Amino acid sequence: QVQLVESGGGLVQAGGSLRLSCAASGNIFSVNVMSWYCQAPGKQRELVATVTSGGSTNYKDSVKGRFTISRDNAKNTVYLQMNNLKPEDTAVYYCYAIVEDHLRKRSHYWGQGTQVTVSS
Repeated sequence: QVQLVESGGGLVQAGGSLRLSCAASGNIFSVNVMSWYCQAPGKQRELVATVTSGGSTNYKDSVKGRFTISRDNAKNTVYLQMNNLKPEDTAVYYCYAIVEDHLRKRSHYWGQGTQVTVSS
């Protein structure tokens, strides 16, 4: 079993910054992909950013230049640095990971979600 524990959400004013973190623990041989998703009220959950085990990244268009995803492979942790936050960034942010256990079985896991609220 794998657990994803998120932290770093909160309330900020427009233009402010937050740094989200998500640490994976449990029966992990490798973490192949780690991602951040967001879900605003009444909206579908959507991909914000992804980072591969090799460090390649991709971002949703609306956050390019403002958000940075990174990972610490030794700690099985992914981060999302969010700068110049806007009210439209308000959402619950979820960590997602695809992992392999020591038998090389692939599974995926979600974090519990952390609320990000940006006021104007």
